[in-house]
Amino acid sequence: MVKSEIQNVKLRFGIIGNTEGLNRAIDIAMQVAPTDLSVLVTGESGVGKESFPQIIHQFSRRKHGPYIAVNCGAIPEGTIDSELFGHEKGAFTGAISDRKGYFAEADGGTIFLDEVGELPLSTQARLLRVLESGEYIKVGSSKVQKTDVRIVAATNVNFAEALAEGRFREDLYYRLNTVPIKIPPLRERPDDIVLLFRKFAGDFAEKYRMPAIQLTEEAKQMLTAYSWPGNVRQLKNITEQISIIETNRDITPEILRNYLPTQSDSHLPTLLGVKPSGNKGFESEREILYQVLFDMRRDVTELKKFMHDIMAERNGNAPVSTHQDASVRYIPNTPVSIVQNNPVMMSSVPSVNHIASVKTVPAEEPEVQDTEEYVEENLSLDDVEKEMIRKALERHHGKRKSAANDLKISERTLYRKIKEYGLD
Repeated sequence: MVKSEIQNVKLRFGIIGNTEGLNRAIDIAMQVAPTDLSVLVTGESGVGKESFPQIIHQFSRRKHGPYIAVNCGAIPEGTIDSELFGHEKGAFTGAISDRKGYFAEADGGTIFLDEVGELPLSTQARLLRVLESGEYIKVGSSKVQKTDVRIVAATNVNFAEALAEGRFREDLYYRLNTVPIKIPPLRERPDDIVLLFRKFAGDFAEKYRMPAIQLTEEAKQMLTAYSWPGNVRQLKNITEQISIIETNRDITPEILRNYLPTQSDSHLPTLLGVKPSGNKGFESEREILYQVLFDMRRDVTELKKFMHDIMAERNGNAPVSTHQDASVRYIPNTPVSIVQNNPVMMSSVPSVNHIASVKTVPAEEPEVQDTEEYVEENLSLDDVEKEMIRKALERHHGKRKSAANDLKISERTLYRKIKEYGLD
C-alpha cells in the first residue's frame, strides 16, 4: 500500500504514529476490507483496537450498511445470547415482546465484537454457526434466521492460554482468525510516544482553554523509557492530568515522575532462580539472559569454593566452611565428583540457607586431588554492560549510532546508558 494512502487513513481516523508495526496493521486492514473475510484484531488493552474495525468497514462494499460495535465483556452472561441473537416474547422472565438481536440489526453491514474472548462457551457455539452458515436461532424460538454480516472481532486475551484451558473453542478461534491484525503496544513504539503526548496536550489545551504543556528534553527521555502498561489510553489520561493540575507548563522529569506509576516487571517471563536486582528492570531479553548466566556463574563459583573446603578438610589442611550464603544444596547419595562435573545439576538446584550433610567419597576409592585455588569472582550485570558499551564505542570510534546498532539497542537507550555509566 502506498504510504500516502496510509497517511490519509491515519488523518481520517485520528491515528497518530509512524512505527512500522502500526503502518503494517493499517495496510492489512485496508487490503482485507474489500473482502468478506473475518478479521481478528489483537493487542493489549488501550492500544486503540477499536479504530481498525471502522477502517475495515469504511473501505468495504458494506460501508453504506450498518456498523454495530458490541462490547462482549460488558454484557452479563445470562442476557448475551438475547442481545446478540434476539428473543421471542415469553422466552424468559421479562421478555414482554419480541426483540431483534445485534446480528439482525447489522444485516448487510459489519458487526464488531470487542473482547470476544470473554464470550461464554454456549454463545461461542452460536457464533460459530453464524460464521459457518450465516444462520442463528433467537432465544425461545425454533425458527432458523439468516443474516449477511461481516464479523470483525478484537481481544486482549491470550488465546494460547484460553485454548489450552478450554475457555475458548478452537474451531471458533480459527474461524475468527482468518486474517489476524496485531496492534503493537506503546512500549514498542517509542518514537510515537512524544507525538501522541503533543497531540493530546494540544487537544486538552483547546478543551480547557489554557496553554498547552510542553516537555523538556529530559522529560521526553523519561516518557519514552517508561513501559506504558496501559498503552495509549494511559498516556492520554496522564497528559490530561498534567494539563489540568500543573501550573508550570514546562514539564520537567521531576514533575513527570509524580504522574508515572511505579513500573513493575510483571510483564516479563518468570525465570527460575533469577532474583530481582533492586528496582532495576530488564530492558531486553538479552539483559535477562545476561542475568541468568551471571547467576549460574556465581552458583558454580560458590560450589567450587564449597568443594575446595571439603578437599582441604579431608587432607587436614583447613576446617570445613559452612557457607551460609551458598546457593547450592547437596543432593543426598550423589557422589561429589558427579555434582562437581555436572554444570546442569549445579545450576538447577534451588537456593537454601544451609547445606545438608555431605556424603564423601569412600576412602578405598582413588583420592580426588583438587589443587585448583579458589578465586572469588565479583561480577555484576552493570559492570559487564558498561564494558560492552565501552568496547563498542571504541570499536566504532565513538560513533554512537554504529555502536547502538552493534549492541542491538536504540540510540536513545545507548545515550542514556552512556550518561548512567559516565562514559562521556
